[in-house]
Amino acid sequence: MHDGKSIAIISYFTFIGTIIAFIMNNDKNNSFAAFHIRQMIGLSLFSLSNTFIIDRYAGFWASGIVGIGLFIFWIIGFIGAIQGEEKKVPFVGDLFQDWFKNIG
Repeated sequence: MHDGKSIAIISYFTFIGTIIAFIMNNDKNNSFAAFHIRQMIGLSLFSLSNTFIIDRYAGFWASGIVGIGLFIFWIIGFIGAIQGEEKKVPFVGDLFQDWFKNIG
């Protein structure tokens, strides 16, 4: 397994994993790893928003539905990292790549 793929996979293991992957990729500047780090940063921020905003203002059920969607997006990204593909998460993957383009 090459470095970029290892770093990409690590980025999907909680926000701590994303930080570790970001640090590991700082020296290597691997574009594949950076792609997945950007995807995971976006998913993590959406997850925080779900926890602190949607749950508070729209309620548990709305937050639960969004949480299931985010988990499905996480699975899609994680499988892409394992398979060595730059697979964007549906609907928001392009946004994540644009918003965090300076990362990597």
